[in-house]
Amino acid sequence: MIPTYARALIVGAGSGLSASLARLLAADGLKIGLAARNVEKLAALAAETGAAVHACDASRPAEVEALFARLEPALGGAPDVVIYNASGRLRGSIVDLDPEAVARSLMVSAYGGFLVAQAAARRMLPHRHGAILLTGASASVKGFAGSAPFAMGKFGLRGLGQSLARELQPQGIHVAHIVIDGAIRNPDRGAPADAPDSHLDPDAIARCYRDLLRQDRSAWTSELELRPWVERF
Repeated sequence: MIPTYARALIVGAGSGLSASLARLLAADGLKIGLAARNVEKLAALAAETGAAVHACDASRPAEVEALFARLEPALGGAPDVVIYNASGRLRGSIVDLDPEAVARSLMVSAYGGFLVAQAAARRMLPHRHGAILLTGASASVKGFAGSAPFAMGKFGLRGLGQSLARELQPQGIHVAHIVIDGAIRNPDRGAPADAPDSHLDPDAIARCYRDLLRQDRSAWTSELELRPWVERF
């Protein structure tokens, strides 16, 4: 059985992958909700897609709950597709990193994913229907020097996705973690002239997310790894 969806929420929305997802899902007829800490940057995308836009710090439980409460009347119901794109990027030597900044990075990358997934699951479970997609990175599977906080957060988000897939998929909710193993092309700059295949196209990534949503539940993907054509394994 291939599920159908009506309303999508993208948390951590911006001008790259989130914008591609919003346009594609809106073109498929879904009502769109966009959430970010800075919503001013989303005005043009909201106008293009008819999206409902709400400010939200995903690391704060009260703000996440308020986000879902506001979205339901705006979208005509709770979102049945929830995509978590927020990340807390922080670089630095292990001896120089500020512990409070590290905690903040983890709160956004991992804890925020938990809060959003929890709020989504509470609304999806009564209907035994929905999809929760978590956006990972190369750091989800390999930690790089000088990037310990990002790796910790993304490893945590991946663990969340694995646990939720095992818990929620038998109850009708598709959970998938997507490893974006490479740099995403900046839509304002295009592909590098000397290496056109070195970056992932955000529109192509968005189509992969849509493919996940179109899967028959007898063969749901729980983790998908995407990399540009010339990326080394």
